[in-house]
Amino acid sequence: MNRPRFILLGGFLGAGKTTALARLARHYRDQGLNVGIVTNDQSQDLVDTYSLREQGMSVEEVAGACFCCRFNDLMDRIADLQADARPDVILAEPVGSCTDLVATVIRPLADLYGQRFRVAPYVVMFKPSHGRKILLRAESGFSPKAAYIFEKQLEEADAIALNRVDELSPAEVDELMRMLQQRFPGVPTLAISAKTGTGFPALLELLDCDGRFGQRVLTIDYDVYAEGEAEMGWVNASYRWESATAVSLDQLLREVLSAIAARIRANRGEIGHLKAIGLSEGTYAVGNVVSVDAPVELSLPSGEAVTSGDLVVNARALLDPDILRAIIEDQVAEAAARHGATSRWLRCQSLRPGRPVPTHRYAAPTS
Repeated sequence: MNRPRFILLGGFLGAGKTTALARLARHYRDQGLNVGIVTNDQSQDLVDTYSLREQGMSVEEVAGACFCCRFNDLMDRIADLQADARPDVILAEPVGSCTDLVATVIRPLADLYGQRFRVAPYVVMFKPSHGRKILLRAESGFSPKAAYIFEKQLEEADAIALNRVDELSPAEVDELMRMLQQRFPGVPTLAISAKTGTGFPALLELLDCDGRFGQRVLTIDYDVYAEGEAEMGWVNASYRWESATAVSLDQLLREVLSAIAARIRANRGEIGHLKAIGLSEGTYAVGNVVSVDAPVELSLPSGEAVTSGDLVVNARALLDPDILRAIIEDQVAEAAARHGATSRWLRCQSLRPGRPVPTHRYAAPTS
């Protein structure tokens, strides 16, 4: 029986997990392997799922709660992938505001399904824009309770991948690598760019290792964890827009994201991650913003002008979800109107994540 390698890639909101998963998936497919991906979110209409499917990936989604709280759903979606794509590699991306994944996902999977999967080292991606400030206890835009989640994610990692090194100077990379090695001694630390592929050979070599991984079961204060997650406003919204004349899909996406980010900043909020995908017949574009101080990045531009399409926006911000929802609705409508287009919303979910209640939670393994 095929025992696919199971790779869970963690990291905070905006760390670059989806870009990394897409690059990993392309690499494994180029090696002649079948790849399946499972995405995860607190609600439906996930930009990551749309984006990966548009790139030709086999993707299933667990929505409504994190993998730890929907462990059985995770296994069901993996079974769906195995029935359809027969993957040699399964890539899984957890919700970016979740931690304690070793005790609630990796250890249960290894114990209950160890004969069916080869579990890879658990790599957590480090987000420089907020990470440096959080580790230095400087003002980061997030409360200490939200920062608690960020730090716990790193503590349970088998390895830490400093991502977005293409956006940093060599001196900044050296500083952050030293900081991580001092804070988490003995944990392998890699410098990578999911966007350009820098450092990926070392990451691939690490992920191919076998051994006693996923052993760092933490002591977690679930009250602090739950309160940190609940501070985040969570909005997934999808819209249909139409215009009598062709509109640049890239420009529309850039304007919407830029305006939403500006309004979040004006409301003294902070962005964990703001993503959008524009979908039109035969083309698509993906953009994101990783903090209120960061520019809009079109990670997958379309280069096309179209007269209609769907727009899906995912926002995770330190802001009341009702305010966040109103901002998104206003800015989508205003951007469409500037281009002589009409827009109507199809679905919208706004929420604060509830208290995590894991399906399983394993104690630290005995030696």
